[in-house]
Amino acid sequence: MRRREFITFAGAAAALPFVASAQPKNIPRLGVLLYSQSDPQMGAVRRGLNELGYVEGRNIVIEYRYAEGRLDRLPILAGQLVGLQPNVILAIGGDVSPIAKKVVEKIPLVFVSSADPEQLGLVESLRRPGGNATGVTLLQDVLASKRLELLKEAAPKISKVAFLWNPDHRDNEERTAQLASQALDLQLHLVEVRSTDDFDSAFRAANDAGSDSIYVVTSRQTRLNIKRIVQFATANRIPLAGGFGDWAKEGGLFSYGPDAIAMSSRAANYIDKIFKGANPADLPVEQPSKFELIINLTTAKALGLTIPYSLLSRADQLIE
Repeated sequence: MRRREFITFAGAAAALPFVASAQPKNIPRLGVLLYSQSDPQMGAVRRGLNELGYVEGRNIVIEYRYAEGRLDRLPILAGQLVGLQPNVILAIGGDVSPIAKKVVEKIPLVFVSSADPEQLGLVESLRRPGGNATGVTLLQDVLASKRLELLKEAAPKISKVAFLWNPDHRDNEERTAQLASQALDLQLHLVEVRSTDDFDSAFRAANDAGSDSIYVVTSRQTRLNIKRIVQFATANRIPLAGGFGDWAKEGGLFSYGPDAIAMSSRAANYIDKIFKGANPADLPVEQPSKFELIINLTTAKALGLTIPYSLLSRADQLIE
């Protein structure tokens, strides 16, 4: 061996122990299934993991799969993650989680869902999941009546509400809203959006029904199209009621619901516990205990609405 080759070989050999020690053995692996790459809730999960000491690429490996707004891609992407054999798979969204559950049979599954985990078949019960899945639910259905009450209080002259929803997003929100609308003397017109291609026809249906307001059921699909939906409400000068804070911040009249970002970060705790040996069957599903009312006063002014003080005083945030 020539001297130059020997020096190169010796230097590389000396570096090997350092390289090996830089990559911990049995580093935990997380698979992530998302409706879109821009999902803000994943950022919250990453921050939660960082707070628990996990640094991507150093002591945790994260494999991502994005459906880019196409539900039909989710089963294939979930199968790809299963093939990688991660320690845990994370699914974010009431649209995404049930598809992941069908594909992920043995690997622990952590979910963040705005729909009902029991109705979706994700768990046997919230207190005792009983299978390979657990996580966080935002339980939107119980808030439907409250949102309609707030909408009627903010805009007392409304009578016809376009209820924008995806029937495949299984929860009790539509049924609860139907009962509440009768008590509030409101006509609820159901407008379905099963895919991104359905929005134009949904907006036409809302206009044909003479809708003077719109209630949006929050899901991965509607959040991905939030600007488009708010633009429809703005162009038609109708008040929009939505869940989470995004709707009011983007220009809707108000939003009422849990802090989705804060709740999503809680999923990191489940991932950490399962990494350390906990069984998802024994980890109760976490539910929100705090709900935020955010009112966009700029939008109210543009709509010619005077929000009563009784409503303003209950708001957690006013956007001007």
